[in-house]
Amino acid sequence: MSGMLLTQVGVLARRSILKTLRQPFQLFPIIFFPVILLAVNASGLKPATRLPGFPTTSYISFAIAVAFIQGGMFSLINTGTNLAEDIESGFFNRLALTPLRRVSLIAGLLVGVAMLGALQSGVYVLVALVAGAHLEAGLGGVGVILVLGAIASLGFGALGCAAALKTGSGEAVQGLFPLCFVFIFLSSSNLPRNLLQHGWFHTVATWNPISYLIEAFRGLYISGWDGTSLWRGFAVAAGLTAVGLLAVAGALGGRLQRT
Repeated sequence: MSGMLLTQVGVLARRSILKTLRQPFQLFPIIFFPVILLAVNASGLKPATRLPGFPTTSYISFAIAVAFIQGGMFSLINTGTNLAEDIESGFFNRLALTPLRRVSLIAGLLVGVAMLGALQSGVYVLVALVAGAHLEAGLGGVGVILVLGAIASLGFGALGCAAALKTGSGEAVQGLFPLCFVFIFLSSSNLPRNLLQHGWFHTVATWNPISYLIEAFRGLYISGWDGTSLWRGFAVAAGLTAVGLLAVAGALGGRLQRT
């Protein structure tokens, strides 16, 4: 039984990955949008490295962390949109009527999301290397980045799946895009929290879980093996995944009842 489940999940994960890779309009924002935004921020905010207390002289090394979060958030939109398309076309309903295990319906999709999350994180590592960023954590840090990127993408992807299962609409899922970027802008994405002068902004950034995801990636580039930032980042990624999976479980039950 477990072998059959793994086979089902593997087939659906492969379909999920190929569906994304075969759609250039989905690949473009995942790879190029974070890179373009990185180039704009690095050129415009480079003088911030001269501020007392700024943790590095390389703004690229500081800002590259945001690309990993943006990639994860695009996983939410793309995964949710793909699932919503399957629901709208009736493909999901046909799958639900087959002998496929219930858990396979979403598990395969999310495994594919995690694998793509690791892949896109690897691309950002290469982009940062070409741009001149230095990874203090070395080769071992690359492995941590790939794992954290995969877990973060899994969490965001699960939230996208939950939205798709709840609404059955790709347009509704895409409507979450502005909300995602509000969370990035209200975090420590452009300046470290110790340099955020406005009291309300510092408070919001401190309570914003995205700040701790960003700081986990950033710490590997700037500080090396910073245990505090790493456990906080992994805790946020794991918590995001847990919330997403719980939301998926509830939404999937409601969707299958309507099938």
